[in-house]
Amino acid sequence: MLWIIVVIIGLLVAATMLLFRFEDLSHLDREDYPVKDATPSEANREVLGRIRELGQASRGLRGKARLRALREHMDGLSDGVDLASTIRPCDSPRGEWVIAPGCDSRRRILYIHGGAWAAGSPRSHRTITDRLAQIAGAAVFAVDYRLMPENRFMDGVRDCRQAYRWILDHGPDGAEPADFLVVAGDSAGGSHTLSLIAWVRDKGLRQADAAIAFSPSTDLSLTAPSNRNNISTDPLLGPAFGGLSKIPLPVIWWATTAAFRVSPTNPVASPLRGILQDLPPTLIQVSDSEMLLDNARRYAAKAEAAGSSVTLHTWSGMVHVWQIFVPLLPEAEEAFDEVQTFLNQYSAGV
Repeated sequence: MLWIIVVIIGLLVAATMLLFRFEDLSHLDREDYPVKDATPSEANREVLGRIRELGQASRGLRGKARLRALREHMDGLSDGVDLASTIRPCDSPRGEWVIAPGCDSRRRILYIHGGAWAAGSPRSHRTITDRLAQIAGAAVFAVDYRLMPENRFMDGVRDCRQAYRWILDHGPDGAEPADFLVVAGDSAGGSHTLSLIAWVRDKGLRQADAAIAFSPSTDLSLTAPSNRNNISTDPLLGPAFGGLSKIPLPVIWWATTAAFRVSPTNPVASPLRGILQDLPPTLIQVSDSEMLLDNARRYAAKAEAAGSSVTLHTWSGMVHVWQIFVPLLPEAEEAFDEVQTFLNQYSAGV
């Protein structure tokens, strides 16, 4: 019996080594990235309170009930906020237009929301899409891509790709080519954003003029140092995913493959693992206290080494995707000021 167990373990080890051939990216880890030197504002306390409410909304629940409570709470994040833009639903592709007053319909942003690929919606992220529409003078299309676990991970990816093809030639008022196009997203949507611009390049489509990623998940291997080192300082992702640090990485890789039906080595799920040359100018914003800090740093370092233009702005002590708390949080306002400056560099004369 013992020899059978030994053989099975040996086969599992061999299969793991064969399937998960991760390139060692530790050479990309650096500590000399500048961090915005500022003490979190008083409003950050209220933000932390809202984060605690998010956790309490699903406390004691399991399975579908827990996920449903999380989704409902996230969808309420933008409730009560005065939006300057007009919201116009769209059925095909599924999503909504967020149209700023006086915007140029040929200026467009495709927004891909976060939520760990299992939660979030265009509604939950309206504070972000409304502000993007205003600062860019653009029509923002927030794609309502299919979520896990009801759907496969790749179903959501295909929805984002379809939305990109469509927005190239369609605005809020119908068929009309885009003069200026941006792809943006946060967290899981930031990962979709970064994998999407690589797919656009490989397909030879008209590339976006710029890309924006807020606290993106760039690598599902969980090998970046901050994935474990920042568990205690990340009030959002720490409680939700910190327990994974107690599980051996090979077990996580197999579980991820089973859940996503895509290996964490696949650049579609882990854009850091892909080819990062010939990509549009990209702005990444991340906090030094969150678990995804080094995911962003590694992506920026690898993309820059490949010749792509990446601007990485690191903030001090902010929660994961703090931009969603605009206008409450002054740091969110400042983050969008940086986004506006970034976009102005690439839209002059458009």
